[in-house]
Amino acid sequence: MAWVYIMASRRLGVLYIGATTDLVRRVWEHRNNVVPGFTRAHACHLLVHHEEHATIYAAMQREHTLKHWRRAWKIALIETLNPEWDDLYPTIALG
Repeated sequence: MAWVYIMASRRLGVLYIGATTDLVRRVWEHRNNVVPGFTRAHACHLLVHHEEHATIYAAMQREHTLKHWRRAWKIALIETLNPEWDDLYPTIALG
């Protein structure tokens, strides 16, 4: 299994798109500023969207596609399943 995910600084704030094979660990790293980079610099600590994929290659392709989308399309994708921009981390961390 692999995942594509979107982190946000706040509702309608800065967005970060990533791919991983361990969603819980990777989001925890973003939330706790473990690795220097974009999410630490922009305080992207809210998991607002995630998608499961069969392989890391499929997830990486989807990540690449989403990164080239217009911002409005990304916001619409998030709001389709998460209209309030709730932090989804507790739902994945608890299983």
